[in-house]
Amino acid sequence: MNFCSQCGAPVSFRIPSGDSLPRHVCDHCSTIHYSNPKLVVGAIPEWEDKILLCRRAIEPRHGKWTLPSGFMENHETTAEGAARETAEEACARIEVGEMYSLINVAHISQVHILYRARLLDLDFRPGEESLETRLFSEAEIPWDELAFRSIALSLRLYFEDRRAGQYRFHVADIPAPVHPA
Repeated sequence: MNFCSQCGAPVSFRIPSGDSLPRHVCDHCSTIHYSNPKLVVGAIPEWEDKILLCRRAIEPRHGKWTLPSGFMENHETTAEGAARETAEEACARIEVGEMYSLINVAHISQVHILYRARLLDLDFRPGEESLETRLFSEAEIPWDELAFRSIALSLRLYFEDRRAGQYRFHVADIPAPVHPA
């Protein structure tokens, strides 16, 4: 950030008075510009023993499979965001159930929240951000073609819970990828 969104003056990156972390602070009007993690919200849409997945038509991970999810918008709840993302990516209508997983992806400043959801009908199709939408049984999940580690983790937990006959709320952390030196 180079300029203040309030007055247009240059900003400095420094620790403001009364704070403990460096922030972008306007040199003219003293507005503090906070940069906080992004919330990604989505659903695990269920139909009988199958889950609805979307094959991505956008980057990152173009062509890979994911649950319908995306960045939360202002003025919506996390559950509303999960329903909106499912409608946008899969043109599907869902009944949002309980929150299922909260995955911290701190190395990219994101928090991923997924809800269990019930598909209301089989009238789904790819939205603008999807190449394909399809129902998968556990045995059919394209595990090697999933777009994100948080989605793979949530799906693994979901199927474990289903086999156990009891769904729990899960909180987990996704570590930064290890790159060979």
